[in-house]
Amino acid sequence: MAAKKEQITGNMLIAQSGGPTAVINQSLVGAVLEAKNQDCIQRIYGARHGIQGILNEDFIDMKREPKKVLEQVAQTPSSALGSVRRKPTAEDCAKIFDVLQRYDVRYFFYIGGNDSAETAHIINEEARKAKYDLHCFHICKTIDNDLRQNDHTPGFGSAAKFVAQAFMGDNLDNRALPGVKINVVMGRHAGFLTAASALARQDEDDGPHLIYLPERPFRMTQFVRDVKATVKQYGRCVVAVSEGIADGNGTPIVQKNLKTGEKDSHGNVQLSGTGALGDILAAEIKDKTPIKRVRADTFGYLQRSFAGCVSEVDAAEARRVGEEAVRCAATGGKSGSIAIKRKNSKRYAVEYRRVPLKSVAKETRHMPDSFINKDGNDVTKRFIDYARPLLGEIPLMGRLKQVVVKKKD
Repeated sequence: MAAKKEQITGNMLIAQSGGPTAVINQSLVGAVLEAKNQDCIQRIYGARHGIQGILNEDFIDMKREPKKVLEQVAQTPSSALGSVRRKPTAEDCAKIFDVLQRYDVRYFFYIGGNDSAETAHIINEEARKAKYDLHCFHICKTIDNDLRQNDHTPGFGSAAKFVAQAFMGDNLDNRALPGVKINVVMGRHAGFLTAASALARQDEDDGPHLIYLPERPFRMTQFVRDVKATVKQYGRCVVAVSEGIADGNGTPIVQKNLKTGEKDSHGNVQLSGTGALGDILAAEIKDKTPIKRVRADTFGYLQRSFAGCVSEVDAAEARRVGEEAVRCAATGGKSGSIAIKRKNSKRYAVEYRRVPLKSVAKETRHMPDSFINKDGNDVTKRFIDYARPLLGEIPLMGRLKQVVVKKKD
């Protein structure tokens, strides 16, 4: 029987990265409270604004934060430590490793998406080359739900709940004042969040009536035909569209129509925080159809950290992922990422497994073909069954029976 790896005594550093979510602080607090119970972990540093805070040695003492304060933070959306969009260079990673050594950090936790997993992987490789005992763990999060190795990721359930409930209200608005309503939802390459709009439907004629995802080429002519057919059938049309929809060549529709666009920190055309795509699609419907009432909204950053719209399932799993990362590290587990795996059971249940950092880093996953209908303008029941448990409780909408009163003679 192999001997158990000896615990390493030292300090811990934790940071948050990428887009904030409604439950990312649950992971932070879960990790910190679990670390306070581990004898091998001495000081607990929190880096402000991710790797930027590490490079600047901008730390706070998380061990001195009272439990009551931490629990309040856990219930609060967005990144309590602050976040960053900086993608580290090889030189940055070498500097980060130097900082970790000087602060005697033996346990490093980075909460984020695939880029954060890649950062943790590079730092872990630096430690191995230097023969420095360091446990590097990635704690998964992303509202895009596109991390490999995971059935789903913390942050998605709450953002999906917001999207579904926003479409519930918008559908009722559209029923009261019929027309075409287009809502643009986050999702550059993965359509999970836009697809979640389908969970707004409770009656047969409820919107969204059409759903367009980046996993399928977007054709403007088909879009116009779909809208016209839906209006003919229901007298109105609610549309959900991912911000990253692209043509058959992979060119984003917003870039194709605007020719130029603001770039984000990774060189991608800016999609969130702009109403351009909604305006383009609305203008096309106005131009190519006789429909007069056409409106468009972009949900934008509201989806990420909306207060009071948290999935109970999402919050509990986010907390557990943070706790599991620290337990695994403290018991001598190899560096890695804690992934959420769904159990093959009738009732919804998950388990948490350590997976290699490299298997989560860089590349992302997309909506499976089985989740998208053959026309590419809706989702399937298989997606609904997959997503429904992740949102927790959602409200039930009421509807009048509409018993018609006969006109008096």
